[in-house]
Amino acid sequence: MDEKLKDILWNQFGATIDMFGEALNACPAELWSAPLWDNAGTPPGFSDFWYVAYHTLFFLDLYLTGSVEVFSPPDPFDLNELDPSGQLPRRQYTRKELQSYLEFCREKCHKIIASLTDEKAQRISHFPWSKQGISYVELLLYNMRHVQEHGAQLNMFNGQQADISARWVVKARDEKPAA
Repeated sequence: MDEKLKDILWNQFGATIDMFGEALNACPAELWSAPLWDNAGTPPGFSDFWYVAYHTLFFLDLYLTGSVEVFSPPDPFDLNELDPSGQLPRRQYTRKELQSYLEFCREKCHKIIASLTDEKAQRISHFPWSKQGISYVELLLYNMRHVQEHGAQLNMFNGQQADISARWVVKARDEKPAA
């Protein structure tokens, strides 16, 4: 795969992850468990700041893996998020745990994009909730949109509840994860 294209893809996906990280880090402690939106139609807890952040990181990690069958999140996380009955995790995750997960996913994303080949980019990924497969390169873009969507929700919540303004990130921060 073209190196310049991989650099562009990383710069934008990395920027998305970095903006998400800023929203995660900016949330005041007293709002960590607060719902982002009215719970009408959403079970209690599923709109809490910490849970939306966790959900985003879990699916970032899963979609980077490209397959449910080989996916295994790092400790202390588990596969509970895939339970079709829609259960919350057994406990609330801390900011520190989610910051570590964020860095894990950022490093994983960078390594995957840096090693992306034309063959891997065209490989079709399938997920139980999707009727059709999707090429891995399209899955990367889908994944980036998912992270950006929830990052925007977190940033809007921080702005509305704590008057915290988000900084726009043009491209991934300069320091690269360890190779």
